[in-house]
Amino acid sequence: MTFDYDPTNIFARILRGEIPNRTVFENDHALAFEDINPQAPVHVLVIPKGPYMSLDHFAAEASAEEQAGFMAAVAEVCRITNVGEGFRAIANTRTHGRQEVPHYHLHILGGAQLGAMLPPG
Repeated sequence: MTFDYDPTNIFARILRGEIPNRTVFENDHALAFEDINPQAPVHVLVIPKGPYMSLDHFAAEASAEEQAGFMAAVAEVCRITNVGEGFRAIANTRTHGRQEVPHYHLHILGGAQLGAMLPPG
């Protein structure tokens, strides 16, 4: 699969400072911010600072340092948001996965008992 990153997507614009966000955490390789349409009491998006479209793109092409920095950001978001009772991490990918923004992002949802991940059927 080839990956053709669109630098005009909303997350790329957030990374460039063109669109404000409510930052939860930032390091050299990732930015974490509150989702504008939260689906749980805690709903934070963690995005890599590099131009990666999806989880598989990030896993295939990001450096070990970028991947480690991203995962460190995920751990710090979980600590900051106090989701110790449990959380869900979701990476929607492409059309069938209902990815809305073509920049890899991981949803961290928690702060309450979460319902079923997918409806039965």
